[in-house]
Amino acid sequence: MSKTDARESLAALTLGALGVVYGDIGTSPLYTMKEVFSPATGVALDAAHLTGVVSVIFWGLMVVVTLKYVLLILRADNRGEGGIMALTALAVEAAGSTRQKRLVLLLLGVFGAALFYGDSVITPAISVLSAVEGLEVVTPTLKPYVLPICAGVLFGLFALQRYGTGVVGKLFGPIIVLWFAVLAVFGVIEIVQQPAILQALNPLAAVHFLADQGWHVFAGMGAIVLALTGAEALYADMGHFGKGPIQLAWLSLVLPSLAINYLGQGALLMRDPSAIDNPFFHLFPPSLLIPGVVLATCAAVIASQAAISGASSMTKQAIQLGLLPRMTVLYTSAKEAGQIYMPKVNWLLLSAVLLVVLGFGSSSAMAGAYGIAVTVTMLSTTLLTFFVVREGWNYPLPVAIVATSLFLAVDLLLVVSCAIKFFQGGWFPLVLGVGIFIVMTTWRRGRELLIESIRRDDPELAPFIAGLSVAGVHRVSRTAVYAVANANTVPQALMHNLKHNQVLHERNVILTVVFHEIPWIPFEQRVQVTPLASSFWRVQVNYGFKNTPDIPQALELCAAKGLAINLFETTYFLSREIIVPTKGAAMAQWRESLFALMSRNSGSVSGFFRLPNNCVIELGTRVQI
Repeated sequence: MSKTDARESLAALTLGALGVVYGDIGTSPLYTMKEVFSPATGVALDAAHLTGVVSVIFWGLMVVVTLKYVLLILRADNRGEGGIMALTALAVEAAGSTRQKRLVLLLLGVFGAALFYGDSVITPAISVLSAVEGLEVVTPTLKPYVLPICAGVLFGLFALQRYGTGVVGKLFGPIIVLWFAVLAVFGVIEIVQQPAILQALNPLAAVHFLADQGWHVFAGMGAIVLALTGAEALYADMGHFGKGPIQLAWLSLVLPSLAINYLGQGALLMRDPSAIDNPFFHLFPPSLLIPGVVLATCAAVIASQAAISGASSMTKQAIQLGLLPRMTVLYTSAKEAGQIYMPKVNWLLLSAVLLVVLGFGSSSAMAGAYGIAVTVTMLSTTLLTFFVVREGWNYPLPVAIVATSLFLAVDLLLVVSCAIKFFQGGWFPLVLGVGIFIVMTTWRRGRELLIESIRRDDPELAPFIAGLSVAGVHRVSRTAVYAVANANTVPQALMHNLKHNQVLHERNVILTVVFHEIPWIPFEQRVQVTPLASSFWRVQVNYGFKNTPDIPQALELCAAKGLAINLFETTYFLSREIIVPTKGAAMAQWRESLFALMSRNSGSVSGFFRLPNNCVIELGTRVQI
């Protein structure tokens, strides 16, 4: 690639990163300052406290976002991919063969991922609602219409998901660039009028503020953390854009614009404390207020889109890591595998978002619920990063401690600060996260018990097929593919076929699909072919948790391994297990019942693996766990 092409590619990726990665943290100025000086925090609205608050926000952006995420955690890429799932896989791999340590790290990552869903619910709700609340600044008579308009915008956004985000995504970057430019311009206008706010750039102002607050510091920090929400997206979307464009976008535009706008809001409140009812929209002159509301709503929609896409991607990864049952995945782009639409996730997420909007009623009431999900996820990321630095990168223990201890201390302060708002809405994302954590761990444990039951009750494959060659079973043409979870036992579908149809195909493939705890498996490593007895082959198909499963495509790769399969003469035999819960010590009865319910309602195997519907035969079997 020439230098000119490289620069153009970097510019395009940086613009895309602005549109997708920074929508959430970029809309934080809509509500952060208003919440910091709400009566619940006890922070006085005067020049000294304004300087201290803005200083804490600025240095929070520097420490948590710039140092922790941009400079450290973006280095912890899992074969180019980021996000808590990728980091968990990296940490588990670094833990080696120590089963207990691997399990603890896996559970830590799963809990952080579960809390991500709470963030995905609250982000669209608070972003869009806080933007539409700008109408109240235009005229108080519009207040009764704020919730209906917000609900309408959200419903329209979720309804458009089925058509894909490709077309709309092209507009995201330019709109967000305009958004950050507006943040900076109107912030500068206020700073010029009240330059005393620039004292906030001195870190001692932040230190003095935190020291003077005493025990009230937790209430203040519980609101200040709203300025840091969205930092996790920098790491989660690394696979889409790469480390360089994300770092460039942050350092060149996002960080300066956010810092200038928070300084501008502080300057405005020094000059006019009555603007505290909505300091962001009071930055705009009356003639530009309505355009400002429209632009803020567009930015909030973009931030919401990123949360929705993130929830779908997270769900797909969780399914492939064996943490959730199969769900329908629709691909909305012929070119980009990452552009997916999951109907169940989409409509469940919309229902939860609308309930949050109607239940809390305002962005201020919602603010208490927002921070706790984000901070616990940040804490989980820091703990996992420590193990990656120590075990994966083989740094000495003192270096690993120094590299993460500051971030761990800050994360703990933020978690405790948000925890005091538990009864003011903080319970919601925790309850939601715990519920999803229970679902994930129940599904994973249930699948382990199911495979153990199949291995225990079904006959061994090798002696079984060796006996078939002696028995003289009637053969029919075509190829039969038997998909199984355990490649060493006889597939239930094969036994049913022999029992009821009394035939055996000329070519029989025992197929297993293995999802590895890495993002991508290249095509040259995708399939492994092992000849068994006459007319039988074992084929293992390998996927990473970011790969798109496509079994017919994978079977075409078997030709290079000595097994040519005519897909037009192939029948896929699937076993669908009907789970029968039984009393035992393996798993609590209610969890077995939950697993059985999820198994009955899991998505189609043929749809998930892209099998042609007219070539699939599905046979049911009852399995006790």
